Amino acid sequence: MAHYSIKDLQNFTGIKAHTIRMWEKRYNIVEPKRTNTNIRYYDDDDLKKLLNISILNRNGFKISTIVGLSDIAISEEILNLAHSLNGFNSQIEGLVVSMIDLDENMFEKIFNTAVIKMGFEDAVIKILYPFFEKIGILWQIGTITTSHKHYISNLVRQKIIVAIDGLVNSFTNKSKTYLLFLPEGEYHELGLLFHHYILKKGGNKVLYLGANVPKGCLTELLKTKNINGLMTAVTAPLKYNAFAEYIEDLSETFKKKPLYISGFGVNGLSKTLPENVFFFKTPREFKEKLNV
Repeated sequence: MAHYSIKDLQNFTGIKAHTIRMWEKRYNIVEPKRTNTNIRYYDDDDLKKLLNISILNRNGFKISTIVGLSDIAISEEILNLAHSLNGFNSQIEGLVVSMIDLDENMFEKIFNTAVIKMGFEDAVIKILYPFFEKIGILWQIGTITTSHKHYISNLVRQKIIVAIDGLVNSFTNKSKTYLLFLPEGEYHELGLLFHHYILKKGGNKVLYLGANVPKGCLTELLKTKNINGLMTAVTAPLKYNAFAEYIEDLSETFKKKPLYISGFGVNGLSKTLPENVFFFKTPREFKEKLNV
């Protein structure tokens, strides 16, 4: 059972700390516990309850109404909100609840409904991308654990792989072949997997090597296979000079081959790029660059 400060609750839910304290006194919504040294803290149940309350409250439910609802009724109202096409914030926060509660069933209901209504690609871009941005911030400030990240990442990974497998090959003599990989020391492959989906959906062939790929593997493969372009992602923090040198090295090694790079590591780079290197920050930008 995790321990959360009131500042953690504020970061998670968006509810100001003074409002949480007021609701504690007026409605007895949550009751803080105390450590042996008399420091106030909250547990997972308190966090989930406040997350649920914040979703309903932001969508027009009065706090006086919410406190009269049972836990089951609150969950039903949240799922109803999550089913709305315009309820992206509610869907995202619903996914946060499913992550905290390790509730695969709730994750399935929210995400699958979004896929049915808007399609897999838009569901990932409009819901999962901002969802992961949010949990990334929460993890960086210590509000959630690495276990939570791994749990939810694995669920999403399964979804993307199933979506890739479900695409019908539509290759023609004009189809291009792309090599997708993550550099050595890089293991965050969700973004790379999603771009695999985008490329295959666009009628392209994909050679997917996955995470932590040594440069030697790339050079050996390129000796025997005709590749139209390479794509990688850099999420792990790198020093500017190290990253720039890595890009220069790849550009020099794979001359005349377009190299597409995404990930947080590309942010803030202002150095002039080699002519065969292209940075992109969003899947939409990637699709525009490759016309897929």
